[in-house]
Amino acid sequence: MKKEKHCAYCEKTTVRTEEERKRLIHRLNRIEGQIRGIRGMVEKDAYCADILIQSAAANAAINSFNKDLIANHLRGCVTRDLKEGNDDVIDELVTVLQKLMR
Repeated sequence: MKKEKHCAYCEKTTVRTEEERKRLIHRLNRIEGQIRGIRGMVEKDAYCADILIQSAAANAAINSFNKDLIANHLRGCVTRDLKEGNDDVIDELVTVLQKLMR
């Protein structure tokens, strides 16, 4: 019997298309590269303002990633759960959005 893959941090999983998974991973790889670049700037004693500008760009990339993921979550998981009568998904979504807005 084949074991299902599960996230180490969550109880639920989301089925994604291969295209969606590749797109998300590509964006995360770019963000990871930005973070490595910032670390390199710190290691080379780059000017603070230059580092802050790159940090703001990385933050914007993470925010963009989150917006895309939220949209997919609403269109997929939340819609499915509501159709199945699981209203708890609304409370879950509110909690997630509150954490994102800290």
